[in-house]
Amino acid sequence: MVEDDISVSLLNTEILTRSGYEVDAAKDGAAAWDALNVDSYDLMITDNSMPRMTGLELLKKLRAARMEMPVIMATGVLPTQEFTRSPWLRPTATLVKPYTVGELLRTVKKVLREAESTDGEPKNCYPG
Repeated sequence: MVEDDISVSLLNTEILTRSGYEVDAAKDGAAAWDALNVDSYDLMITDNSMPRMTGLELLKKLRAARMEMPVIMATGVLPTQEFTRSPWLRPTATLVKPYTVGELLRTVKKVLREAESTDGEPKNCYPG
């Protein structure tokens, strides 16, 4: 879970943990990038507007490093122009704030199910 708003981060982490997922939280894209270079994760949920490194910048680094991981961009304003100019940057799924607990859980479940069906391995949710 990559989110600079501590209340959103804590709430989403608690929701996902109570739903049976293991969750790591990062306060911005730079902290998430550091974690991605130490551990492996099955899923990243990221905000876009964050200090030090935006979600879009994090997504660019992830794609450039060829890290295969589904990404849910959960943000107030999606960078749709950037996704149009660079389709390879598009996240696996998006959530626009404010979203509901149900929307979050349905999106996570769907993305992980799709990831599992493409590689045949069971997945846990370890948002980056």
